[in-house]
Amino acid sequence: MKIALLGYGKMGKVIERIALERGHEIVLKKTSSTSFDGLENADVAIDFSIPSVAVSNISECLHKKIPVVSGTTGWLDDYDAMVALCNEKQGAFIYGSNFSLGVNLFFELNTYLAKMMSKFDQYNVSMEEIHHTQKLDAPSGTAISLAKDIITNSKYTEWALGENTTDNTIAIDAKRIENVPGTHTIRYDSAVDTIEITHTAHSRDGFAFGAIIAAEWLQHKKGVFTMKDVLFGA
Repeated sequence: MKIALLGYGKMGKVIERIALERGHEIVLKKTSSTSFDGLENADVAIDFSIPSVAVSNISECLHKKIPVVSGTTGWLDDYDAMVALCNEKQGAFIYGSNFSLGVNLFFELNTYLAKMMSKFDQYNVSMEEIHHTQKLDAPSGTAISLAKDIITNSKYTEWALGENTTDNTIAIDAKRIENVPGTHTIRYDSAVDTIEITHTAHSRDGFAFGAIIAAEWLQHKKGVFTMKDVLFGA
C-alpha cells in the first residue's frame, strides 16, 4: 500500500516507522512548507497534522479521490462539510478522535458503564484527561467523544472544561504534562464510594498502528466510516 502522510511531526514519524515495518511505502511526507506533489500516487492518505490545516488536507484528498484517514482533532466545526464533500465526490473518509485499538475498546466500555450508571442518581460523573504539553486542543478529542457517549446514555446534557456548572454537566479536567502520550479517566463519585475506569497510553505506537489498520481497511471502499466500522464491521 502506498501511503501519503499529511503531517510529519512526531505522530507522522511513528506512522512511517510502523507502516514500513508492515511492508507499506511512503510516497509523500507533507509538512507546512511542502506541497501535495505525490499525493496522486497514494492508495490512501493519513492525516495527523494540526487543526488549522486538517480541512484543507482532507479536502485535497477527497477532490483527488484518495481515501483519507484523519486523526487530527480540533477542527470538527467543519466535519459535516467534509462528510458532504466525501459523499459528493464518492470518496472514502474515516475520522477518529483516537485510533488506538485499546481506546476504541475503552469507548465501548464507557458506553456500557454509562448505561448501567444511569439508573443510580447518587453517582456524579466527571472526567480527567492528561496529555503532553505539545497538544494544541483541550479537552482532547478523545475526552469529547467519551463525554458525548455518556450524554447519549444518561441524564447528562453537556460537558464543560473545568468544574461542573449544573447537575447535568460533565466536568472535564484537562492537564498538560511533559511526555504523557494520553491518559483518560472516567470517574463516578458518590458519598460512599468511587468507580473509575482509565485508559493509559504508554507510547504513540498504539495510535499509529490503529491509523494504519484503518487505512488498510479503507482501501477500495466508498463512504464515511468510523473506527467502530473498522473494528466491529461496517
